[in-house]
Amino acid sequence: MKKVLYPLALVSVSVLLSCKQTKKTSNEVAMNTVEVTQNKQSKEELIDSILVRKHLYTLASDEMEGRKPGTEGMEKATQYIENEYKRIGLKTFDTLTTYRQNFEYKGIKMSNIIGLLEGKSKKDEFVIVSAHHDHLGIKKDGEGDRIFNGANDDASGVTGVLSLAEYYAKKGNNERSILFVCFTAEEMGLIGSEYFGKGIDASKFVAGINLELIGKQPKTGPKTAWLTGFDKSDFGKIIQKNLEGSGYKLFPDPYPKFQLFLRSDNASLARLGVPSHTFSTTPIDIDADYHKVTDEAETLNMTVLTETVKAVARGTQSIIEGKDTPTRVNME
Repeated sequence: MKKVLYPLALVSVSVLLSCKQTKKTSNEVAMNTVEVTQNKQSKEELIDSILVRKHLYTLASDEMEGRKPGTEGMEKATQYIENEYKRIGLKTFDTLTTYRQNFEYKGIKMSNIIGLLEGKSKKDEFVIVSAHHDHLGIKKDGEGDRIFNGANDDASGVTGVLSLAEYYAKKGNNERSILFVCFTAEEMGLIGSEYFGKGIDASKFVAGINLELIGKQPKTGPKTAWLTGFDKSDFGKIIQKNLEGSGYKLFPDPYPKFQLFLRSDNASLARLGVPSHTFSTTPIDIDADYHKVTDEAETLNMTVLTETVKAVARGTQSIIEGKDTPTRVNME
């Protein structure tokens, strides 16, 4: 597979006006208008499509070797996420001294990667934004491409976590604390999220925003996503209300027979009563790349991925700001 690098160039443009200047040319007026518009947009959006692309292509590259727990490729992916957390300015969680929550499972050393953005007036109430950063590794035999790059599953979700971390950090309006967690060993049976769940006071967690397979257009059409466990709490209805007028719509999970509410990391928290749900866009009933070596970055729709992350940011705003609190989940 051809490797593609997307270096990020940050360019700042400043316009210096002389205090003696009394008139502006039409070009100067136009330049100033563009600059004001760009600044306004950056404050509203704060989700850069170029950075979204960089995250995805890095995490789904051959260099990450399919991100199987315990491998060199997984270590590289972990370091990338840690470096992004540090750049964004996230803190460590609870008693952890690093972003890694280390543990061992069946002789394999592995880590959940956790970053904290502390809240203001409600810092003891937590919202978790999560995805799993592991995948299936490399095929033991066969010819041609043997790497399970896991672009959609779930480099797309991790891309969303990193993008939302940057968004909320820059916006600075989170009254509640936000935990950004990249769980390990989801593909082995939700191992990382279950370990995390055993060490928390679930009563302090008011919502779980899990991202899984968000890089392809769903059968519900452009600018839509679907949510697992829609009827388990009023979380989804809150999101729908916040998205009104945005042109983006959220639907209940269209695949109830697959029981997807119990098949991603949200389930580990939902079993503790946390209204934790998974956002997705992929038509999994017909997706040709799920758990295949063909799940590569080039197969994803970058517009779908970016717009979905923006919609999640917009849809969860009232929860992050402490204005809405979803009802608890009852698993019975």
